[in-house]
Amino acid sequence: MSNMTHDIVAKLWNLCNVLKDDGVTYHQYVTELTYLLFLKMAKETGTEGEIPDGCRWDDLERASAGERLRIYRHSLVSLGEAQSRLVQEIFANATSFIKKPVTLSTLVTEIDKLDWYNARKEGLGDLYEGLLAKNANEKKSGAGQYFTPRPLIESMVALMCPTLDDIIQDPAAGTGGFLIAANNFIRTHSNPDHWTERQQIKYRRHTFYGMEHVPDTHRLALMNLMLHGLDSDPDESGIRYGDTLSTDGEALPKATLILTNPPFGTKSGGGLPTRTDFTFPTSNKQFCFLQHIYRGLLPGGRAAVVLPDNVLFEGNVGRQIRADLMDKCSLHTILRLPTGIFYAQGVKTNVLFFTRGRTDKGNTKEVWVYDLRANMPQYGKRTELTREHFVEFEAAFGDDPLGGATSLKGRVDTGESGRFRRYDRASIAERGDNLDIAWLKDDSDGDADELREPAALAREAMLELEGAMAELRGILKELGASLD
Repeated sequence: MSNMTHDIVAKLWNLCNVLKDDGVTYHQYVTELTYLLFLKMAKETGTEGEIPDGCRWDDLERASAGERLRIYRHSLVSLGEAQSRLVQEIFANATSFIKKPVTLSTLVTEIDKLDWYNARKEGLGDLYEGLLAKNANEKKSGAGQYFTPRPLIESMVALMCPTLDDIIQDPAAGTGGFLIAANNFIRTHSNPDHWTERQQIKYRRHTFYGMEHVPDTHRLALMNLMLHGLDSDPDESGIRYGDTLSTDGEALPKATLILTNPPFGTKSGGGLPTRTDFTFPTSNKQFCFLQHIYRGLLPGGRAAVVLPDNVLFEGNVGRQIRADLMDKCSLHTILRLPTGIFYAQGVKTNVLFFTRGRTDKGNTKEVWVYDLRANMPQYGKRTELTREHFVEFEAAFGDDPLGGATSLKGRVDTGESGRFRRYDRASIAERGDNLDIAWLKDDSDGDADELREPAALAREAMLELEGAMAELRGILKELGASLD
């Protein structure tokens, strides 16, 4: 992000102070700002044709201070009924959190003062991404769960090498970071000016697919994609509003590449997903998403997925799902991520890299584990995660996104003192298919629990408890009993 874009982001973020007296939260502020920025950016980019008369930025500006809030609220309703499908979805059920006319007038005036000429030159998408990142880093906003750190996304995308031939999916799309990074990679590594008409149609209609279950996050994602030039036909592709763990998810097309960071925890109410195509029903969201992902890959398709530690070690249904994954796919690489890079500081996470086999049995021959967690800094505001932190892992991973035989043969097992180690399928079976593998003594881990926030410790304990409860439910089910 350039200094100029950074400056505009800071000014937009500081405007949230104007709304404090109205009791507006940070996340509500970003949603409100999205409505206003959509109107302003449509004017700046000359795309106001899809916005109904009377609902445009100049209409707001011309209105008297006393009338502006009334006109704005009426506009939100009209925009939600606009002919444009994209405008409809961004303003679906839109309501304003602003209570005072003077508050809206201040926002309109201050937004209008910004240097929009240079913002357009440097990319409105970068500006909006910066705003989403600010929101995610603000603990009180609660938005971090929908925002994967961009350096991690960029590393995962670079290793998976998306191309124009891919069908790319994110079943837990959040604000669209993975799809945007994949699009950037494709456009950087090929020349769109030389694409044929057929390739252009494939790119627009049959390349990027996602699903998001939270309405406000869905509208942020649509805005983000639009500003990055991915406002594709919503009937064909793009990020759909829906629940991947319901029949909505069954409608997502099978993919050649899946990039995602699914939500942690159990399904709301502890119930099972409403999908009927999962072999192993469970209330654990991560295991449900994992099944969706490896079942949703076409033969030869590849995936890079962020998952918490409990997915690697849970017994009963968890062990069954891991075994099924390793049968149907080559689970060739696990990256143990540092702590502190997500909103839930204490939750330990990994990236699983796997490729769907041509058959459904015996595809995982060996698993390589890279430990980027032991003896690493506590990331956060003091130590910012950057792309540089993934350079050594990317070099060790190799240049084959499929994790194929050639790439794996070129890898080096660095032994007990190194970060990259190889485990064959037989040795993993001896561990009960437990993939939570660590061998480095973590000198920074001795007082880790004392350094972490109580809320973080509670979240991790809850994940472990949920796993134990899921296993107990399975045992009781087999015995014909029940657990309230």
